Amino acid sequence: MQILTTSIGRKILMAITGQLMVLFVVVHLLGNSSIFVGADGINAYAKHLHDLGPLVWVFRLAMLTLIGIHGIFGIQLTLENSAATPQAYAVKNLRKATISSNNMIWTGLLILGFLVYHLLQFTARVTPDIVKGVDALGRYDVFTMVVTSFKNGGIAAVYVAAMVVLFLHLNHGIQSFFQTMGWTTDKSLPVISKLGKVVAVVFLVGYSSIPVFILTGILSK
Repeated sequence: MQILTTSIGRKILMAITGQLMVLFVVVHLLGNSSIFVGADGINAYAKHLHDLGPLVWVFRLAMLTLIGIHGIFGIQLTLENSAATPQAYAVKNLRKATISSNNMIWTGLLILGFLVYHLLQFTARVTPDIVKGVDALGRYDVFTMVVTSFKNGGIAAVYVAAMVVLFLHLNHGIQSFFQTMGWTTDKSLPVISKLGKVVAVVFLVGYSSIPVFILTGILSK
């Protein structure tokens, strides 16, 4: 396919897969927020997902494909850009560069590492902190599992740090999507940039609030 052999084509695929994963982050946050309802809220949500059966695995495979495409092309484009400029510029223009834009490859790799840990912990449930059990209705007690894990300060810190990294990645990534698709102008770019930052902040606060509330005792059994 020609789209895979050109830099622009790969950037477009990266942009599209990236935004599809942003949609997943939205849905995942909404589902995780059911923990604020209490044990019944998140346990019912987890039971609903479990009852979807094979559809859950189809979705997981689709997400794995998106992550693979996004990651492989991201690394490939980074290496190509590095090869195109083997020596640093004598004077490098950093007026439009930010911490987020300069470190997309590194924040992406850190997010990937966190995803592996997150899946081992709350999906495969093989990490030592996991408390397994069922609630009074016979559903897997996700509430107790999550609360017990996040009472560990180290684990809570890892999750908050990962959300800071996600913020940095999306802070540039959302804006980059619209630029790559050619949907920005000199006037609209600053607005889109600010909106991207707002969305990234919402994710940072939303996801981080769960381990922070548990660690501080605001959310407990």
